[in-house]
Amino acid sequence: MSTLTTKDFFSKDAVKNKFQELLGKRSAGFITSVLQICNNNDLLANAEPASIFNAAAMAATLDLPINANLGFAYIVPYGGEAQFQIGYKGFIQLAQRSGQVKKIYASEIYEGEISKADPLSGYEFDFSNRGTSEQSTKIVGFASRLELINGFESTLYMTVEQLKSHGQKFSKTYKKGFGVWKDDFDGMAKKTVIKLLLAKYAPLTVDVQKAIMADQSVINDVDTMDTTYIDNMNEPPTIDLEAAKKGVVND
Repeated sequence: MSTLTTKDFFSKDAVKNKFQELLGKRSAGFITSVLQICNNNDLLANAEPASIFNAAAMAATLDLPINANLGFAYIVPYGGEAQFQIGYKGFIQLAQRSGQVKKIYASEIYEGEISKADPLSGYEFDFSNRGTSEQSTKIVGFASRLELINGFESTLYMTVEQLKSHGQKFSKTYKKGFGVWKDDFDGMAKKTVIKLLLAKYAPLTVDVQKAIMADQSVINDVDTMDTTYIDNMNEPPTIDLEAAKKGVVND
């Protein structure tokens, strides 16, 4: 564990130069936002500064703001280190930048809105009652939709049960009863269906590939894309459960 505080670490010339290289005139403001996030999260304030730097550098590389209110990218504390995490809005942003995507979006699906359930030819939905008194209040799943400029179209649908199973498989914090899957299930569900759809069918630009590889990982080296998925290790890091419940811990 580094003896430097995060503030001291980000004051180093090498760190400032890296963000200057990535963001130019916006670097100072970006660093300030990272330090503010750390100051407002006790778990993150005590995380390894180098891991915070690498997570922030990954966000800067992808040109995604780190702001929980915006929902594009996050720095998430877990087991004494910081993970880089992309929100569903971040994946949408990166896909749109490719110049090949006409439309991409995700939505919750309410009971009664599935008009055709065919995994091979695709699901179809009827949203005619959306927003009316006839709309069901029960969410049964989440769907993402991708339309490319060349005419290709694809839809991915997952039930709530499938998404819960996915979260339990890939997030130990979910199994323990806390974390982003528990705090913002809808947001994580939308992110999952978008991420899986992009990984399978979207034109994989360099940034989209980096995003898929880096999401939910501790970034060891931004330039080489060396990452570690500590949340999925056989022996997860020890976590103070009560302290973790006070902040965002992991997805």
